Amino acid sequence: MAGPISRLAGQGVVSAKSAIRLIKTHGPSQLQFWFIALAIGIAAGFAALFFRLGINWLQGLVYGAEDTARLHSFAAGLAWYQILIIPIIGGLAVGLILNRFTDDGRARSVSDVIEGAALNEGRVAVRRGFASAAASLITLSTGGSSGREGPVVHLAAVLSTIVCRLIRANGITGRDLLGCAVAAAVSASFNAPLAGALFALEVVLRHFAVHAFAPIVIASVAGTVINRLAFGDVTEFALPVQNALAFYVELPAFLFLGLVCGFVAFILMRTIFWVDSLASAFQDATSLPRYLRPAIAGALLGSLAIFWPHIIGVGYETTSIALTGGLLFHEAIVFAVLKVIAVAITLGGRMGGGVFSPSLMIGALTGSAFGAIATSIFPTVSGEATLYALAGMGAVAAAVLGAPISTTLIVFELTGDWQTAMAVMVSVSLSTALSSSLVDRSFFLTQLERRNVHLAAGPQAYLLATFRVATIMRKMDAKRAPPEDDCWALVQEGIYIDGNATLEQAMPMFEQGNHRFIPVVTLGGDDSPPELWGALFQVDALRAMNKALAATAKEEHS
Repeated sequence: MAGPISRLAGQGVVSAKSAIRLIKTHGPSQLQFWFIALAIGIAAGFAALFFRLGINWLQGLVYGAEDTARLHSFAAGLAWYQILIIPIIGGLAVGLILNRFTDDGRARSVSDVIEGAALNEGRVAVRRGFASAAASLITLSTGGSSGREGPVVHLAAVLSTIVCRLIRANGITGRDLLGCAVAAAVSASFNAPLAGALFALEVVLRHFAVHAFAPIVIASVAGTVINRLAFGDVTEFALPVQNALAFYVELPAFLFLGLVCGFVAFILMRTIFWVDSLASAFQDATSLPRYLRPAIAGALLGSLAIFWPHIIGVGYETTSIALTGGLLFHEAIVFAVLKVIAVAITLGGRMGGGVFSPSLMIGALTGSAFGAIATSIFPTVSGEATLYALAGMGAVAAAVLGAPISTTLIVFELTGDWQTAMAVMVSVSLSTALSSSLVDRSFFLTQLERRNVHLAAGPQAYLLATFRVATIMRKMDAKRAPPEDDCWALVQEGIYIDGNATLEQAMPMFEQGNHRFIPVVTLGGDDSPPELWGALFQVDALRAMNKALAATAKEEHS
């Protein structure tokens, strides 16, 4: 029996290797691609599942909680020194991991996935990705106040990158596989297949191409199946009563709630960026070792958690209480302010994690406080106060993510309440419109802008950074190359560009100087003269840019 089985196994390995060689040479066919999408969806689903179970296990280990879903209630009964020391130890572990395995001590998240989709053919850094996942798992397990969706999305992107390298996927295939991985990860994290698929299209790929829709849906469903096999077909939050909306009369209140939530989202994002800049300035001024930055953030979080354990972890317990009307007005306000501070400390302290779950909590708290006011002023025409918490949850999250469609769906799928669509949609639309005018469209795109990665303006802005001058220039021995004397004359005037620069630096030089070409040089040391490589012609740069824009438009409309 062993003989036939061994032969079959050997034949299977040979067939698999042959299939991989064929895909490497000719690329996957549509049917093969769908099977690959399914495999990536299953892998990303299990990655999300194990990440979630890992957080629960480690939280139970370090805090001793039997039910991690009620972590803050359990932590309230711990000794103060336990609450203080756990985030410090966690922060130190995070700092050591990121210091060892990343070049900048920063945990990777959704913004890096968006950058990979736009600028790196759907690929992300693998080594730094695994290190970031480990760091974020420790952060969320030891009191860090952030979300699990960002690390899970990046971890799924790492898996798709490995597959892309294995099959040598081109840019379009790589981006589509990245979308599949992201969709499956979001779906498995929140049991939300519709929102997972749309999140991948709306936030990461940033287009709704028909050719990408089917495989992304396949992967999203696969991720949801993994979640439901582990946790059952249940929603993340349970609402006690069916919400009732007094149509027309009450809708203006939700319009105003959307504006309030948009401003709250703006405050949350700006606070995170301000704390990050402040921490970086402090680190530079004091020459603080990079690995100690998360530990200091952990100390600050532990100090807050001694008095307000609600800030610990993802915060789903507090979110559930807000959605069920279990908070007083002043409690909702205080917890929302504290959560903003805690999230800013966690992310500004480079501890890792995402912003989606915290934005859900802050939105639910904002909506709960708003609902308490609205229903007290107009009790005869108001629906349930918990409806405002639900709408606020979606409005703040949509504004932070810059994803009104997928966030609206995620709120429905997290709660299972489809009767309040109009209220949630109204609030989400206005909050997103307001916040996107105050930042660079979303938290993730603003993060990238702060790193000088310009994706918010669209392909016409970021594609310039994908072309190196050396790949487009005309060498001096090429036909139609400019006279060498003319090139050196421009160099003497200070008009030249390095061959390693990109068109992002070159195009403004054409516009400002009205030059037909710009010399491309390599600058030597103080005693070495510059070396003339060639010349970059404006017409060549424009031709390359037009081809890239046409290819992008073709992909987005295929």
